[in-house]
Amino acid sequence: MNLLDTLWAYILVFILAAVPFFEAYGVIPLAMIAGLSPVPVIILGLVGNIVTVLFVIIFVNKIKEWRQKRKSGEEEKAPGKRTLRAQKLWKKYGLPGLALIGPLFVGSHLTAFMSVTLGGTKKKTAYWMIASIVIWSIVFVILVYLGIDFFGHGERNFFE
Repeated sequence: MNLLDTLWAYILVFILAAVPFFEAYGVIPLAMIAGLSPVPVIILGLVGNIVTVLFVIIFVNKIKEWRQKRKSGEEEKAPGKRTLRAQKLWKKYGLPGLALIGPLFVGSHLTAFMSVTLGGTKKKTAYWMIASIVIWSIVFVILVYLGIDFFGHGERNFFE
């Protein structure tokens, strides 16, 4: 693989980790399976996901205003499944529970939005969401590493 292809692969890791619902904990293991170097992949994946989640937390009020403008004129509907699930987690476990469990079900961006909407402060939500993204990414990296090692595919690269 030449330099441009390698560079593009790492840029793609950053972009995909930043996109909602792809998440760092999904992109990082896939990039490792594809044969990219783990350390830069982990750093780029985490930075991409964390930066966009922080943007959601910082601009949550603007996002709420945009959603209300978009929905003005429509009848107010009952909360959806995701909202009810987030509210249930919030009532039972609070911010730490929602921040740690939510990304696995609805993604880190929506979890951050719901955390601030349900009453978490921006600062605490940012801390818990960063911790959650890092924890889940490390867990999945370890699982993938052990899986690659277990099946003896450590020497093979997907790109080759």
